[in-house]
Amino acid sequence: MTTKTTSRGAATLPLNSVLAGDCVAQMKKLPDASVDLVFADPPYNLQLRGELMRPDNSRVDAVDDAWDSFASFKTYDAFTRAWLKQARRVLKPEGAIWVIGSYHNVFRLGAELQNQGFWILNDVVWRKSNPMPNFRGKRLTNAHETLIWASKSEGAKYTFNYEALKALNEGVQMRSDWVLPICTGGERLKDENGQKAHPTQKPESLLHRVILGTTNPGDVILDPFFGTGTTGAVAKAMGRDFIGIEREADYRRVAEARIAQVRPYDSDALQVSTSKRAEPRVAFGVLVERGMLRPGEVLHSLNGRHRARVRADGTLVCSEAKGSIHQVGAQLEGAPSCNGWTYWHFKRDGATVPIDLLRQQVRAEMAGD
Repeated sequence: MTTKTTSRGAATLPLNSVLAGDCVAQMKKLPDASVDLVFADPPYNLQLRGELMRPDNSRVDAVDDAWDSFASFKTYDAFTRAWLKQARRVLKPEGAIWVIGSYHNVFRLGAELQNQGFWILNDVVWRKSNPMPNFRGKRLTNAHETLIWASKSEGAKYTFNYEALKALNEGVQMRSDWVLPICTGGERLKDENGQKAHPTQKPESLLHRVILGTTNPGDVILDPFFGTGTTGAVAKAMGRDFIGIEREADYRRVAEARIAQVRPYDSDALQVSTSKRAEPRVAFGVLVERGMLRPGEVLHSLNGRHRARVRADGTLVCSEAKGSIHQVGAQLEGAPSCNGWTYWHFKRDGATVPIDLLRQQVRAEMAGD
Protein backbone atom coordinates (compact mmCIF):
# COMPACT_ATOMS: atom_id res chain seq x y z
CA MET A 1 0.00 0.00 0.00
CA THR A 2 1.40 3.38 -0.93
CA THR A 3 1.62 6.05 1.72
CA LYS A 4 -0.39 9.15 1.02
CA THR A 5 0.45 12.28 2.96
CA THR A 6 -1.50 15.46 3.54
CA SER A 7 -0.59 18.74 5.17
CA ARG A 8 -1.68 19.48 8.72
CA GLY A 9 0.08 22.78 9.38
CA ALA A 10 3.80 22.11 9.08
CA ALA A 11 3.45 18.38 9.63
CA THR A 12 2.17 15.54 7.48
CA LEU A 13 0.00 12.54 8.18
CA PRO A 14 0.60 9.07 6.73
CA LEU A 15 -2.96 8.72 5.50
CA ASN A 16 -4.42 5.43 4.33
CA SER A 17 -1.43 3.36 5.38
CA VAL A 18 -0.67 0.75 8.02
CA LEU A 19 2.26 1.70 10.25
CA ALA A 20 4.41 -1.13 11.56
CA GLY A 21 5.40 -1.24 15.20
CA ASP A 22 4.31 -0.38 18.71
CA CYS A 23 1.22 1.82 18.84
CA VAL A 24 2.61 4.21 21.48
CA ALA A 25 5.87 4.75 19.58
CA GLN A 26 4.05 5.30 16.29
CA MET A 27 1.47 7.68 17.77
CA LYS A 28 4.29 9.79 19.21
CA LYS A 29 5.32 10.51 15.61
CA LEU A 30 1.92 11.98 14.73
CA PRO A 31 1.32 15.71 15.17
CA ASP A 32 -0.85 17.13 17.94
CA ALA A 33 -4.58 17.58 17.24
CA SER A 34 -4.41 15.90 13.84
CA VAL A 35 -7.13 13.20 13.80
CA ASP A 36 -10.90 13.40 14.04
CA LEU A 37 -11.68 10.02 15.59
CA VAL A 38 -9.85 7.23 17.35
CA PHE A 39 -11.32 3.74 17.22
CA ALA A 40 -9.42 1.45 19.56
CA ASP A 41 -9.83 -2.29 20.03
CA PRO A 42 -6.98 -2.93 22.49
CA PRO A 43 -5.90 -6.31 23.87
CA TYR A 44 -8.52 -7.75 26.21
CA ASN A 45 -6.04 -9.22 28.70
CA LEU A 46 -8.21 -12.35 28.96
CA GLN A 47 -5.97 -14.02 31.55
CA LEU A 48 -6.61 -17.45 30.06
CA ARG A 49 -5.43 -20.42 32.10
CA GLY A 50 -4.99 -23.47 29.90
CA GLU A 51 -6.94 -24.55 26.84
CA LEU A 52 -10.69 -24.21 26.45
CA MET A 53 -12.40 -27.35 25.18
CA ARG A 54 -15.86 -28.04 23.75
CA PRO A 55 -18.01 -30.90 25.06
CA ASP A 56 -16.79 -33.03 22.13
CA ASN A 57 -13.19 -32.41 23.29
CA SER A 58 -12.35 -30.20 20.31
CA ARG A 59 -10.27 -27.13 21.14
CA VAL A 60 -11.88 -23.67 21.09
CA ASP A 61 -9.93 -21.19 18.95
CA ALA A 62 -9.73 -18.60 21.74
CA VAL A 63 -7.51 -15.53 22.12
CA ASP A 64 -4.21 -16.95 23.36
CA ASP A 65 -1.76 -14.86 21.34
CA ALA A 66 1.27 -13.23 22.95
CA TRP A 67 -0.05 -9.73 22.29
CA ASP A 68 -2.94 -10.40 24.69
CA SER A 69 -0.71 -11.49 27.58
CA PHE A 70 0.22 -9.10 30.38
CA ALA A 71 2.09 -9.94 33.56
CA SER A 72 -0.40 -8.22 35.85
CA PHE A 73 -3.23 -5.72 36.02
CA LYS A 74 -0.61 -3.12 36.96
CA THR A 75 1.25 -3.81 33.72
CA TYR A 76 -1.95 -3.66 31.69
CA ASP A 77 -2.99 -0.39 33.34
CA ALA A 78 0.39 1.18 32.56
CA PHE A 79 0.00 0.12 28.92
CA THR A 80 -3.53 1.56 28.80
CA ARG A 81 -2.37 4.82 30.35
CA ALA A 82 0.44 5.20 27.80
CA TRP A 83 -1.59 4.63 24.63
CA LEU A 84 -4.59 6.68 25.80
CA LYS A 85 -2.26 9.60 26.57
CA GLN A 86 -1.03 9.60 22.99
CA ALA A 87 -4.51 9.07 21.57
CA ARG A 88 -5.77 12.13 23.44
CA ARG A 89 -2.82 14.22 22.27
CA VAL A 90 -3.40 13.49 18.57
CA LEU A 91 -7.17 14.08 18.76
CA LYS A 92 -8.49 17.43 17.57
CA PRO A 93 -10.35 19.46 20.23
CA GLU A 94 -13.65 18.45 18.64
CA GLY A 95 -12.50 14.86 18.16
CA ALA A 96 -13.79 11.76 19.91
CA ILE A 97 -12.73 8.24 20.78
CA TRP A 98 -14.38 4.83 20.75
CA VAL A 99 -12.89 1.98 22.75
CA ILE A 100 -14.26 -1.54 22.79
CA GLY A 101 -13.66 -4.30 25.30
CA SER A 102 -15.05 -7.22 27.23
CA TYR A 103 -15.70 -7.57 30.94
CA HIS A 104 -12.01 -8.42 31.33
CA ASN A 105 -10.79 -4.93 30.48
CA VAL A 106 -13.54 -2.43 29.70
CA PHE A 107 -13.90 -1.18 33.26
CA ARG A 108 -10.19 -0.47 33.46
CA LEU A 109 -10.40 1.33 30.10
CA GLY A 110 -13.33 3.45 31.30
CA ALA A 111 -11.58 4.49 34.48
CA GLU A 112 -8.42 5.53 32.64
CA LEU A 113 -10.45 7.48 30.06
CA GLN A 114 -11.90 9.54 32.88
CA ASN A 115 -8.52 9.86 34.62
CA GLN A 116 -7.08 11.45 31.49
CA GLY A 117 -9.87 13.98 31.03
CA PHE A 118 -12.01 12.32 28.37
CA TRP A 119 -15.76 12.87 28.82
CA ILE A 120 -17.86 9.74 28.41
CA LEU A 121 -20.85 10.32 26.11
CA ASN A 122 -22.33 6.82 25.96
CA ASP A 123 -21.53 3.24 26.66
CA VAL A 124 -22.91 0.99 23.95
CA VAL A 125 -23.70 -2.67 24.45
CA TRP A 126 -22.94 -4.69 21.33
CA ARG A 127 -25.24 -7.66 21.79
CA LYS A 128 -23.99 -10.49 19.62
CA SER A 129 -26.84 -12.20 17.81
CA ASN A 130 -24.69 -15.35 17.44
CA PRO A 131 -22.37 -15.53 20.49
CA MET A 132 -20.09 -18.41 21.37
CA PRO A 133 -21.73 -20.66 24.00
CA ASN A 134 -20.33 -21.09 27.48
CA PHE A 135 -18.95 -24.61 27.11
CA ARG A 136 -18.16 -25.25 30.75
CA GLY A 137 -21.59 -24.30 32.01
CA LYS A 138 -20.17 -22.40 34.97
CA ARG A 139 -21.07 -18.85 33.89
CA LEU A 140 -23.61 -16.98 31.80
CA THR A 141 -23.01 -17.04 28.07
CA ASN A 142 -20.89 -13.97 27.35
CA ALA A 143 -23.12 -12.51 24.64
CA HIS A 144 -21.96 -8.89 24.45
CA GLU A 145 -19.07 -6.47 24.36
CA THR A 146 -19.07 -2.87 25.51
CA LEU A 147 -18.04 0.20 23.54
CA ILE A 148 -17.31 3.52 25.24
CA TRP A 149 -17.76 6.71 23.23
CA ALA A 150 -16.08 9.79 24.69
CA SER A 151 -15.28 13.35 23.67
CA LYS A 152 -11.84 14.81 24.30
CA SER A 153 -13.04 16.85 27.27
CA GLU A 154 -16.19 17.92 29.08
CA GLY A 155 -18.18 20.42 27.03
CA ALA A 156 -16.16 19.81 23.86
CA LYS A 157 -17.95 19.73 20.53
CA TYR A 158 -18.03 16.42 18.68
CA THR A 159 -19.59 14.94 15.56
CA PHE A 160 -22.89 13.14 16.02
CA ASN A 161 -24.99 12.42 12.95
CA TYR A 162 -28.18 11.84 14.89
CA GLU A 163 -30.53 11.90 11.90
CA ALA A 164 -28.34 9.49 9.93
CA LEU A 165 -28.39 6.90 12.71
CA LYS A 166 -32.11 7.42 13.13
CA ALA A 167 -32.63 6.77 9.41
CA LEU A 168 -30.43 3.69 9.66
CA ASN A 169 -32.75 2.46 12.43
CA GLU A 170 -35.94 2.79 10.31
CA GLY A 171 -36.80 6.26 11.60
CA VAL A 172 -36.52 5.36 15.27
CA GLN A 173 -33.96 7.02 17.56
CA MET A 174 -30.82 4.88 17.74
CA ARG A 175 -30.45 3.18 21.10
CA SER A 176 -27.32 2.27 23.02
CA ASP A 177 -27.86 -1.49 22.61
CA TRP A 178 -26.83 -2.74 19.19
CA VAL A 179 -27.77 -6.22 18.03
CA LEU A 180 -25.23 -7.26 15.40
CA PRO A 181 -23.69 -10.62 14.46
CA ILE A 182 -20.06 -11.53 15.00
CA CYS A 183 -17.87 -12.23 11.97
CA THR A 184 -18.84 -15.45 10.23
CA GLY A 185 -18.96 -16.82 6.71
CA GLY A 186 -17.33 -14.84 3.94
CA GLU A 187 -16.56 -11.86 6.15
CA ARG A 188 -14.31 -13.90 8.45
CA LEU A 189 -10.79 -13.63 7.08
CA LYS A 190 -8.73 -16.83 6.94
CA ASP A 191 -5.02 -17.49 6.68
CA GLU A 192 -3.33 -19.87 4.22
CA ASN A 193 -4.17 -22.79 6.54
CA GLY A 194 -7.86 -21.98 6.63
CA GLN A 195 -7.67 -20.71 10.21
CA LYS A 196 -8.97 -17.37 11.48
CA ALA A 197 -6.58 -14.65 10.38
CA HIS A 198 -7.37 -12.77 13.62
CA PRO A 199 -9.20 -14.12 16.68
CA THR A 200 -11.09 -10.90 17.48
CA GLN A 201 -11.94 -9.57 14.00
CA LYS A 202 -14.81 -7.10 14.33
CA PRO A 203 -17.77 -7.12 11.91
CA GLU A 204 -17.91 -4.36 9.33
CA SER A 205 -21.49 -3.60 10.41
CA LEU A 206 -20.18 -2.41 13.78
CA LEU A 207 -17.65 -0.04 12.22
CA HIS A 208 -20.20 1.16 9.68
CA ARG A 209 -22.44 2.33 12.50
CA VAL A 210 -19.61 4.01 14.41
CA ILE A 211 -18.20 5.77 11.36
CA LEU A 212 -21.59 6.80 9.95
CA GLY A 213 -22.71 8.24 13.27
CA THR A 214 -19.59 10.02 14.50
CA THR A 215 -17.52 11.11 11.48
CA ASN A 216 -17.98 12.95 8.20
CA PRO A 217 -16.51 12.28 4.75
CA GLY A 218 -12.88 13.38 4.65
CA ASP A 219 -12.32 12.90 8.39
CA VAL A 220 -9.21 11.10 9.61
CA ILE A 221 -9.72 7.96 11.72
CA LEU A 222 -6.86 6.49 13.74
CA ASP A 223 -6.92 2.83 14.76
CA PRO A 224 -3.90 2.04 16.98
CA PHE A 225 -4.74 -1.69 17.14
CA PHE A 226 -5.44 -2.22 13.45
CA GLY A 227 -5.46 -6.01 13.32
CA THR A 228 -6.74 -7.19 9.95
CA GLY A 229 -8.05 -3.76 9.03
CA THR A 230 -11.81 -3.63 9.55
CA THR A 231 -11.60 0.07 10.46
CA GLY A 232 -9.56 0.87 7.36
CA ALA A 233 -11.79 -1.14 5.02
CA VAL A 234 -14.97 0.58 6.19
CA ALA A 235 -13.31 4.00 6.33
CA LYS A 236 -12.10 3.70 2.74
CA ALA A 237 -15.51 2.58 1.50
CA MET A 238 -17.18 5.49 3.29
CA GLY A 239 -14.88 8.24 2.04
CA ARG A 240 -12.86 8.71 5.24
CA ASP A 241 -9.09 8.63 5.61
CA PHE A 242 -7.49 6.25 8.07
CA ILE A 243 -4.20 5.63 9.84
CA GLY A 244 -3.62 2.10 11.10
CA ILE A 245 -0.95 0.90 13.51
CA GLU A 246 -0.19 -2.80 13.83
CA ARG A 247 2.89 -4.53 15.21
CA GLU A 248 2.14 -8.04 13.89
CA ALA A 249 3.41 -8.52 10.34
CA ASP A 250 0.87 -11.25 9.51
CA TYR A 251 -2.03 -8.97 10.42
CA ARG A 252 -0.57 -6.08 8.41
CA ARG A 253 -0.25 -8.25 5.35
CA VAL A 254 -3.87 -9.40 5.57
CA ALA A 255 -5.12 -5.87 6.24
CA GLU A 256 -3.29 -4.30 3.31
CA ALA A 257 -4.50 -6.95 0.88
CA ARG A 258 -8.05 -6.60 2.17
CA ILE A 259 -8.15 -2.81 1.92
CA ALA A 260 -6.64 -2.84 -1.57
CA GLN A 261 -9.77 -4.67 -2.74
CA VAL A 262 -12.19 -2.10 -1.24
CA ARG A 263 -13.98 0.16 -3.68
CA PRO A 264 -15.10 3.50 -2.21
CA TYR A 265 -18.79 4.35 -2.44
CA ASP A 266 -19.81 7.05 -4.90
CA SER A 267 -19.68 10.51 -3.32
CA ASP A 268 -23.43 11.06 -3.68
CA ALA A 269 -24.07 7.82 -1.78
CA LEU A 270 -22.11 9.19 1.18
CA GLN A 271 -24.54 12.03 1.76
CA VAL A 272 -26.51 11.28 4.92
CA SER A 273 -29.56 12.61 6.70
CA THR A 274 -28.64 15.66 8.75
CA SER A 275 -30.23 17.42 11.69
CA LYS A 276 -31.96 20.72 11.02
CA ARG A 277 -29.80 22.14 13.82
CA ALA A 278 -26.77 21.56 11.62
CA GLU A 279 -28.24 23.51 8.69
CA PRO A 280 -27.49 27.21 8.21
CA ARG A 281 -29.60 29.47 10.40
CA VAL A 282 -32.08 31.60 8.45
CA ALA A 283 -33.99 34.35 10.24
CA PHE A 284 -37.61 34.93 9.30
CA GLY A 285 -36.70 38.54 8.52
CA VAL A 286 -34.52 37.34 5.64
CA LEU A 287 -37.67 36.18 3.84
CA VAL A 288 -39.11 39.68 4.20
CA GLU A 289 -35.89 41.36 3.06
CA ARG A 290 -35.81 39.22 -0.05
CA GLY A 291 -39.44 39.94 -0.89
CA MET A 292 -40.43 36.29 -0.51
CA LEU A 293 -43.06 37.52 1.95
CA ARG A 294 -44.35 41.10 1.88
CA PRO A 295 -44.97 43.37 4.87
CA GLY A 296 -48.72 43.29 5.49
CA GLU A 297 -49.11 39.78 4.06
CA VAL A 298 -51.36 37.50 6.11
CA LEU A 299 -50.09 34.20 7.53
CA HIS A 300 -52.42 31.44 8.68
CA SER A 301 -51.89 28.93 11.46
CA LEU A 302 -51.62 25.25 10.58
CA ASN A 303 -55.03 24.55 12.13
CA GLY A 304 -56.59 27.54 10.32
CA ARG A 305 -57.87 29.16 13.51
CA HIS A 306 -55.47 32.10 13.68
CA ARG A 307 -54.10 34.80 11.41
CA ALA A 308 -51.30 37.33 11.77
CA ARG A 309 -49.74 39.98 9.55
CA VAL A 310 -46.09 40.21 8.58
CA ARG A 311 -44.29 43.38 9.64
CA ALA A 312 -41.31 44.99 7.92
CA ASP A 313 -38.95 44.04 10.76
CA GLY A 314 -39.71 40.32 10.48
CA THR A 315 -42.17 40.13 13.36
CA LEU A 316 -45.87 39.22 13.32
CA VAL A 317 -48.82 41.11 14.74
CA CYS A 318 -52.44 40.31 15.39
CA SER A 319 -55.09 41.54 17.83
CA GLU A 320 -53.99 39.05 20.52
CA ALA A 321 -50.19 39.13 20.21
CA LYS A 322 -47.09 40.50 18.54
CA GLY A 323 -43.50 39.25 18.33
CA SER A 324 -41.52 36.61 16.49
CA ILE A 325 -43.13 33.81 14.51
CA HIS A 326 -42.47 31.51 17.46
CA GLN A 327 -43.68 33.89 20.18
CA VAL A 328 -46.94 34.75 18.44
CA GLY A 329 -47.71 31.12 17.68
CA ALA A 330 -47.09 30.14 21.30
CA GLN A 331 -49.30 32.96 22.66
CA LEU A 332 -52.17 32.14 20.32
CA GLU A 333 -52.05 28.46 21.26
CA GLY A 334 -51.49 29.09 24.95
CA ALA A 335 -48.39 26.88 24.71
CA PRO A 336 -44.97 27.30 26.34
CA SER A 337 -43.30 27.19 22.93
CA CYS A 338 -44.06 26.90 19.24
CA ASN A 339 -42.06 26.12 16.11
CA GLY A 340 -43.21 29.03 13.96
CA TRP A 341 -41.64 27.57 10.83
CA THR A 342 -44.07 24.66 10.78
CA TYR A 343 -46.96 26.54 12.42
CA TRP A 344 -47.37 29.42 9.97
CA HIS A 345 -48.49 29.11 6.32
CA PHE A 346 -49.13 31.53 3.46
CA LYS A 347 -51.31 31.48 0.35
CA ARG A 348 -49.93 31.23 -3.18
CA ASP A 349 -52.12 30.59 -6.20
CA GLY A 350 -54.87 29.23 -4.00
CA ALA A 351 -52.58 26.77 -2.23
CA THR A 352 -51.56 26.83 1.44
CA VAL A 353 -47.77 26.64 1.77
CA PRO A 354 -45.65 26.39 4.96
CA ILE A 355 -43.19 29.24 5.43
CA ASP A 356 -40.53 26.62 6.06
CA LEU A 357 -40.53 25.93 2.32
CA LEU A 358 -39.17 29.46 1.78
CA ARG A 359 -36.49 28.88 4.41
CA GLN A 360 -35.39 25.71 2.60
CA GLN A 361 -35.09 27.68 -0.64
CA VAL A 362 -32.77 30.16 1.06
CA ARG A 363 -30.70 27.33 2.54
CA ALA A 364 -30.37 25.71 -0.89
CA GLU A 365 -29.07 29.00 -2.29
CA MET A 366 -26.58 29.30 0.57
CA ALA A 367 -25.32 25.76 -0.04
CA GLY A 368 -24.77 26.57 -3.71
CA ASP A 369 -22.64 29.63 -3.03
